[in-house]
This record gives sequence, C-alpha cells and structure tokens, in this order.
Amino acid sequence: MKKKDGMSEAELDQHHAERMAKRKAARDRMLATKTIEEKGLLIVHTGKGKGKSTAAFGLAARAIGNGLKVGIVQFVKGKWETGERVVLEKFPELCDIHVMGEGFSWDTQDRQRDIAAAKAAWAQAKTMLADPSYALIVLDELNIVLRYDNLDITDVVSTLEARRDDLHVIVTGRNAKPELIEAADLVTEMGEIKHHFKVGVKAQKGIEF
Repeated sequence: MKKKDGMSEAELDQHHAERMAKRKAARDRMLATKTIEEKGLLIVHTGKGKGKSTAAFGLAARAIGNGLKVGIVQFVKGKWETGERVVLEKFPELCDIHVMGEGFSWDTQDRQRDIAAAKAAWAQAKTMLADPSYALIVLDELNIVLRYDNLDITDVVSTLEARRDDLHVIVTGRNAKPELIEAADLVTEMGEIKHHFKVGVKAQKGIEF
C-alpha cells in the first residue's frame, strides 16, 4: 500500500531512519564542541507570560532530587501561601526558604517599606550566595524590585557575577534589566498567548498558588 508521497510503509520507515541518523550525526558534532564539563549558571526567567517562578521551582525540585542543596529567597510574594512552598519545606535538609516580601507595590503602597523589604531580602540572598553548601539559589521576583529601583542593579549584577564558579542562580520576574540579561548565561522570556485572567477567571489553587 502506498502512503505519503507515494512511498510504501517500509520506504517511509527507511526514510525516517536515514533522517534521524543525519540528525544524530549533526547533534554529535555539535556536542563535541561543548568542552566545559561543569559551570554555575546565571539563569533569568522573565517576560509577561505565566510560568517564570513555576519553572524556577521546578528546577529547585530537580536539584533536590539530585541530592543538591537549594536556597530560595522570595522578594515579593511573602503574603501568599503557595503549594510549592509547602512541598519544598518537606525537605528541610536540602532546601532553605526565606519569605521576605511584603507583597506587590500596588498592595503596600509604601515605597520606603518596599525598599526596606528589598534590602533585607537582598542581604539574605548575599548570605546564601556566600555559603558554599548551596548548589542552586532561586531569587524569586528579584526582577520586580529591580524594576522599581528598590535595589542597586550594579551591586546585584556584580555580586552575582562574583559568585563561586559552580553555583547556579535563578532570577525570576517580569522586565529583567538589560544589565542582568547581559550578565546571564541563560535567559528565557515567557510569552503570553492566552491567559484565563483576562476573561474573568481568578487565580486557581494548584495553578497560580
């Protein structure tokens, strides 16, 4: 029986095998150029789409699953009770979570309070960055406080760049500063195509928190 493009099933199988062999050869050549075995990455999750913190907590869970110690500082979402926090707190020997935020600026409506909270959270982050026991540190919503200039971007970037060579750091939040993007090893921009909030659906338990 003839199938796609007049080819038989056997011919399609052979064609597929040849294509995959070429792809594997190309991938093997590409991988051969990657010579750095281990490197601590500065990762930035930004953009208007949902999933920035979610992806970061997923990486934290992956690290814990590999027996690596994780540190988390939450710069904004202090008032939220979140499912991921409940899960991660079940691994106290491998995960330290510091909830430092006072809420979003439109909630607090107090610039000096926001600045004080940001500085306290950054001081905690610096302490963790200097602790050699951590393999991965998540600075959740750091981009938000940087956006409002509640922290000195120069200090933040220089501190992150001076971290030890094997330490991974993930920074989340919309509107990442160009200086941070330039310093990062990996930047992912979450793009919004559709969002249920825009048609009147509130934040859902197990999805948003």
